[in-house]
Amino acid sequence: MPTTRRTFLTTAGAAATGATATAGLAAPALAQSAPRKLTMVTAWPANAPGVGVNANRFAERLRRLSGGRLEIDFFAAGELVPPFEAFDAVREGTADLAHATPYYWVGKSQALHYFTGVPFGMTAVEFAAWLRFGGGQILWEEVYQPLGVLPFYAGSSGTQAGGWFNTEITSVEDFQGLKFRIAGLGGEVLRRLGAAPVLTPPGEIMPALATGTVDGADWIGPWNDIAFGLHRFAKYYYMPGFHEPGPSLEVIFNAAVFASLEPDLQEAIQTAASATALETLADFTYHNVVAFQTLLDEHGVEIRRFPDAVVERLGEESRLVLEEVAASDSLTGRVHDSYMDFLAQARAYGPHGEQGVLNMRSLAAG
Repeated sequence: MPTTRRTFLTTAGAAATGATATAGLAAPALAQSAPRKLTMVTAWPANAPGVGVNANRFAERLRRLSGGRLEIDFFAAGELVPPFEAFDAVREGTADLAHATPYYWVGKSQALHYFTGVPFGMTAVEFAAWLRFGGGQILWEEVYQPLGVLPFYAGSSGTQAGGWFNTEITSVEDFQGLKFRIAGLGGEVLRRLGAAPVLTPPGEIMPALATGTVDGADWIGPWNDIAFGLHRFAKYYYMPGFHEPGPSLEVIFNAAVFASLEPDLQEAIQTAASATALETLADFTYHNVVAFQTLLDEHGVEIRRFPDAVVERLGEESRLVLEEVAASDSLTGRVHDSYMDFLAQARAYGPHGEQGVLNMRSLAAG
């Protein structure tokens, strides 16, 4: 292994003894089997707020739930493989598992857009509901099955910001020629409005913005954007974003490796992922709330919203993009239909549920 390896998890490999009465004699000591070592890679810089930290937490939680029977050698982005090669590392057996986000691998299947971020799509809570109870998880596993990878939901960063700009967006014409760092379908929507989308790994966003390689950048939200220093190189912060209302994170396992584990260890993996999903959304929600005020009070950032006419045009282009994605193959079409069916139901319910109470809360606050 390279010298950059940092083993975050330790083992509990003490021997165990058994005591049974057979013909009045004590049974011989039984040695506990050695811990199973797994290699984990991520798409995130080491200890990056929210994403990198919760990848670490998943690994540590899995160690505890396994009783020390699983030992994880943990590698942040670039320590073993580049961030956008984490999927292939798991698929090919260079790594056993990874923590990332599905739309980094859309070259494998366009269906993976629906498991990360759909413009004007589901919120984090709605997505988790569809995934768990609306058939989304079954479809997700079907997409990954031919690739030899098994996915587990690992939470969400919540509603993303629209990004950092040095010029205000007052009309769709302002996107013309704009070099903008953005991932996923949002980038394709902006491209159709004349922008030049650029996808850089997370660790390269700030240098690209600082040097003028890009004119603006989307990352996640206030907490991460401050941590990455993006507020130092752009004046206007657009919130919320249209492109990822509830972007998801994943833990992916090499399917053969997962199948080789004892059933209780498989259950431990599922439990660790579920706990991480809840903790991750809570982590982002709390720290984005706190960091937002810091942006205003300490850094003088100017918060902007996309004008209604711009939002309407973004919506038109988003629908066209999604229609084309859905037509790419039959499985993607089935994923699209399932996703959009639940989204339609969520839109009908929203004004009477969470959206409704948020509106009332704002009104009541005066």
